[in-house]
Amino acid sequence: MATLTPTGKRIRIGATLLGLLLLIVTTLFGTDDDFPAAPFRMYSTTDELDAPVRSLRLEGVTVEGERIVLKDSDTGLRRAEIEGQQARIKADPALLDAVAEAYHERNPSKPRLREVDVVVRLIELRDGRPTGEQQDTTTVRREIS
Repeated sequence: MATLTPTGKRIRIGATLLGLLLLIVTTLFGTDDDFPAAPFRMYSTTDELDAPVRSLRLEGVTVEGERIVLKDSDTGLRRAEIEGQQARIKADPALLDAVAEAYHERNPSKPRLREVDVVVRLIELRDGRPTGEQQDTTTVRREIS
């Protein structure tokens, strides 16, 4: 086993102190967007037990009029990717054209989509458990040409 030189020790101590400083600063002043040096608020906070849970999904309407849920495997896009882009999609619904294109490329034998919707489901909770009540709201609708 080799022994560290004094310069090697200083470099390791400096890197460790810099990492700790980064972690402290981003914990005090950062957001989750500062990953990997972030406060990780998602792990350090809780929601109210009776607050509804939001669940986002994509739905499509085929040219035949059938409404379908667009799964991750149908488009190659994960739900988290859509959730992370919600504000952009609301501002520019034309971004959903890419979802329809991805669906068509992955499912050439299925009917084409004439519409893609972003649907948010609110699932009601009581004492942290689902009550069975839920409400769906279409937040963005895009007609595909």
